[in-house]
Amino acid sequence: MTAGGTGTPGLRGPLTAVLVTGPSMAPTLRHGDALLVRCGGRAVRPGDIVVAVFRSRPDLLVVKRAVRPADGGWWVRGDNELVTDDSRVHGVADVRGRVVARYWPRPRRFSARRL
Repeated sequence: MTAGGTGTPGLRGPLTAVLVTGPSMAPTLRHGDALLVRCGGRAVRPGDIVVAVFRSRPDLLVVKRAVRPADGGWWVRGDNELVTDDSRVHGVADVRGRVVARYWPRPRRFSARRL
């Protein structure tokens, strides 16, 4: 699942709105969901939903689940096992922020989930 936008990805400010595109995080997140992302704050933990950039694809901002720390970054995966557009294909990702809430269309707070 990618976060909307093109060009060099980046998040501005302590809280940023991100629009989800694609099916890789279904059923947790769906195409069109609007998320609130926190840059900074507490450290990322396994199970957190994050916004990240793959080192092999620095132009692509993605929304994935953090699985484990790897090579100074994170191994990330989508919740939809049928879509493999994640670390299994692109390798280690650098986390830009942690998803704290979905505010559209169904408000929901997120916390770490054990894998």
